[in-house]
Amino acid sequence: GQNAMFLFHSISPYPSLLPLSFHHHSEFHWFCFHCQDQAEQFFRSGHTNNWAVLVCTSRFWFNYRHVANTLSVYRSVKRLGIPDSHIVLMLADDMACNPRNPKPATVFSHKNMELNVYGDDVEVDYRSYEVTVENFLRVLTGRIPPSTPRSKRLLSDDRSNILIYMTGHGGNGFLKFQDSEEITNVELADAFEQMWQKRRYNELLFIIDTCQGASMYERFYSPNIMALASSQVGEDSLSHQPDLGIGVHLMDRYTFYVLEFLEEIHPASQTNMNDLFQVCPRSLCVSTPGHRTDLFQRDPQNVLITDFFGSVRKVEITTETVALDPNLVGLETRVPNDEMATEPLKYAEQLPVAQIIHQKPKQKDWHPPGGFILGLWALIIMVFFKTYGIKHMKYIF
Repeated sequence: GQNAMFLFHSISPYPSLLPLSFHHHSEFHWFCFHCQDQAEQFFRSGHTNNWAVLVCTSRFWFNYRHVANTLSVYRSVKRLGIPDSHIVLMLADDMACNPRNPKPATVFSHKNMELNVYGDDVEVDYRSYEVTVENFLRVLTGRIPPSTPRSKRLLSDDRSNILIYMTGHGGNGFLKFQDSEEITNVELADAFEQMWQKRRYNELLFIIDTCQGASMYERFYSPNIMALASSQVGEDSLSHQPDLGIGVHLMDRYTFYVLEFLEEIHPASQTNMNDLFQVCPRSLCVSTPGHRTDLFQRDPQNVLITDFFGSVRKVEITTETVALDPNLVGLETRVPNDEMATEPLKYAEQLPVAQIIHQKPKQKDWHPPGGFILGLWALIIMVFFKTYGIKHMKYIF
C-alpha cells in the first residue's frame, strides 16, 4: 500500500486530489478513473495552434453592418488570445473612411456609440477589390503566388484549429462577393476537402451570417468540421441596432447575440459549444439558427469555446530544478566612455506640413495683357457705331 501511494504521488499531476489511503479497492478505482478523466480533459482537443479567417463580402454604405459584424468577431478573437499573425481579415469595403461616415475612422457595433470596433490597431489583410472568391479560396487551400506576404497567408497545419466566419448577402446555396460574383456551397465544400487532404487543419468551425445560411454547409463532406448558420433554407437573416445618425443598421441579429455571448468568455472559461448553439433562439433572431455536427468527431459538449475563439499556448512542465546565476540579476550592459555619444541624436527638421496645408495662398496682383485691353476698346467702339452711327461722334469729342 505504501509503495502504491508513493507511485501515484510521483506520477500524478494532481497530488492534492489523492486520498489519504487506499484501504478499499473502490477508492483506488475512483482515483484511477479521476486521473484518467483529468488527462482526457487536458488532451481532448489535440491542437497546438489557432487560426481565424474573417470575411466580409459586401460593399457599399448600406452594408455597414456586415463590416461591423466582421470587426466585432475580430475584436473578440484578439481579446481571447489569437494574435494578428494568425488572423486573416478580409473587408470588402472601408466603412471607417467612407465619406458618409459622420465619425471618421470609427465603426460602431452598438447604437450607444461606446465601442469602436475599428480601434487603432486593426490589421486588414485583404481590402476592397482584393476580397474575391478566387483570393478567398486561395487563402484556404494555400495555392497562392510565392510573392504573397506572410500576413496574407493561412499558414496552418494538421494541428491547427481554424475559425472561419463569413457575412454578407446570400441565397439558397450561394454567398455573394461584392455584388459581382458568388461562391457556391459546392465550391466551399471542395475547398474544405482540399484543406483536409493537404493537412491544413485539425478541426474547423464554420460560422456564416447571411440569408438562408444553412444551405452553405449542406454539401460539406470533410471530417472534423462543425458549422453554424444564422438562418435555415428559405429564411432571411435580419439586421439589428438601427441608428438614425448614421442612417443604417449597425449589426445583424445573429452576430449581435453571438458577440454578446462571447463577451462573457475569458481564456480559462469552460463554456462549451452546446452553449453557443443556444445563444440566439428564434424569439431573438426572428430567423431559425442552425448547426451541423455530424462530421465532427468529438461531442460538442466536450468542445470548449476557446478551442476555436481562443489561442493555445505551449507549456512544458518539468520536475527538474533550474538554477539561475544570482550574479546575472541586475547586470547592466556598460558602454565604454569613448563610445558614448556626446550629444543626444535629433531628428532632422521636418517640413511644417500642417502649416503648409492650412495656410492661405498669397494674393497676386493681376495685370491684364495688352492685347486684351486693345480688343476691349475695339469692341466698345464697334458697339457704339452700330448703335448710334457716325453722326453722334461730335458729342463724344
